[in-house]
Amino acid sequence: MELTLKAESRNGSATKSDLKKMRERGKIPAVVYGKKVASTPISVDEKQLVALLKQNPHAIIQMDIPDAGKQPVMITGTQRDSIQRSLLHIDFHQINMDEPIRATVGLEFTGESPAQREGGVLTALLHEVEVRCLPEHLPSAIAVDISGLELGGSFLAKDLQLPPEVELKTDDNAVLATILVPQKATEEAEEAANEAKDAESAEEAVKQD
Repeated sequence: MELTLKAESRNGSATKSDLKKMRERGKIPAVVYGKKVASTPISVDEKQLVALLKQNPHAIIQMDIPDAGKQPVMITGTQRDSIQRSLLHIDFHQINMDEPIRATVGLEFTGESPAQREGGVLTALLHEVEVRCLPEHLPSAIAVDISGLELGGSFLAKDLQLPPEVELKTDDNAVLATILVPQKATEEAEEAANEAKDAESAEEAVKQD
C-alpha cells in the first residue's frame, strides 16, 4: 500500500513561540531536501505522521510538496521531546526511484528455538539492519528465524536470508540475537561451584590442623 503525506509551506525563520503554536495546532515542523527539492521548510499533520511511523518508520512516502509536486521521500531524522517523547521536528530526504539507497530496515523475529522450550531466553541485540538497494526493492521488514538456535547460540547478520536485489551493509558478524542460558541454571551452577570451593577450603583447614 502506498503511503502518502501532504506537506505545507512554513516560515523557516519562525520563532520558538511560533513553532510551539504550530505543534499545538497538530502540525509538526519539518524540512525536506534532495536532488530535485532544495532544502524546504515544511509542516506535516501530526496524526497522519504518527500513523505512518507506527506502520513503517523506514518506508518510502509519496509526499505532496509545495512547488515540487509529489516526490518519493524517506524519513532520515526525528527530534523528540526528552521527557514526553512527542515529535518536535522531522527530516525528510527526497530520493530518486532509479538510484540505489542505503536505508534501515526493521527485524521481525520468528519461530521458536528448542532451547527456549528448555528455558533458554531469547535476547535481541539489534532490532534493525542497514541495507542498500533500489527503492522499489526495499523490504518493509526482514525475518529472523531463530528456530534453529541452540542454547548459547547466536544469529549473525550474515545468516539473514535477503533477496538478491538487497545488499546487507551492516557488519556480517554483528550479533542480532542470542539464546541465553536460563538464569536459574546459571545460579545453580554458581551455587554448586561456591559449595565445592567451600568444601575444598574446609578440607584444607582440616589438613592444616
